[in-house]
Amino acid sequence: MPNDFAQLPLPDAAPATLALQALGQTPQANRWRTEAMRSHATPRLIFFARGQGRITVAGLTSGYGPNNLIFIPARTMYGFEIGAAVFGQILTLPAAMAAEWPDTPVHLRLRDVAGQKELLALIEGLERELQSSRPHSRRAAHYHAGLLSVFFARQIALQSIDPALARQQTSAAKLVAAYTGLIERDFRSDHGVADYASELGVTPTHLTRCCRQTCGQSALGLLADRRHFEACTMLRDTKTPVQDIASQTGFQSAAYFSRAFQARAGVSPTTFRRAGPQVRSR
Repeated sequence: MPNDFAQLPLPDAAPATLALQALGQTPQANRWRTEAMRSHATPRLIFFARGQGRITVAGLTSGYGPNNLIFIPARTMYGFEIGAAVFGQILTLPAAMAAEWPDTPVHLRLRDVAGQKELLALIEGLERELQSSRPHSRRAAHYHAGLLSVFFARQIALQSIDPALARQQTSAAKLVAAYTGLIERDFRSDHGVADYASELGVTPTHLTRCCRQTCGQSALGLLADRRHFEACTMLRDTKTPVQDIASQTGFQSAAYFSRAFQARAGVSPTTFRRAGPQVRSR
């Protein structure tokens, strides 16, 4: 299938700027924005202040709780549960700052009270500058983000080995991480699980077995989840025609896409789009 859509503008194509967004109770209709697998062109730092749930990063699922910091590198697939008791923040980092952060996912559990207080002070300072109208506030916000990266690096150095880090080093986790990387690269094509398994040098059965071991989903489920998030984003945030969304998310026909989307979302693509905010054409 020709990759004719590779040069089309995509929802995440615009350069990301430094931004801090609250994470709180999410309406059921918008759960796809956090729970479905997605990635971004620039890194994200997630801070869970309270509540607990599960987060999947690069195909590895683990639990999170209060005072957890999770770094997501650019183009890394992730998704997380967010229940009624969960509150936190997600920091969008511009590409120019990516070198100051790790190049692999990191999950920190801050158990030290002093560290928790230091983190809160850094986040509050960053948020204050981002919301300020004072001269040079954006510059000050970037310096706060730089201090946050130093704090993060120090916490990595101080932390003992977390069980999640050991799990990342298993052969199953490494295989699934590689698989999610291939999905992120090629999910807009019509590649199926067998194609990805072949590129990884394993059988589809073995790949699915490893996916279920690391995140409780099948290999097909991970691929379908990534495509579904992209479809939802394009339906809600652009006016791209449904038939074009189908081709840009790996479906060979608009009819097949509509059936698959309705089976997953419970409504047709058109109905899902109508339920969202009005958007400008892209």
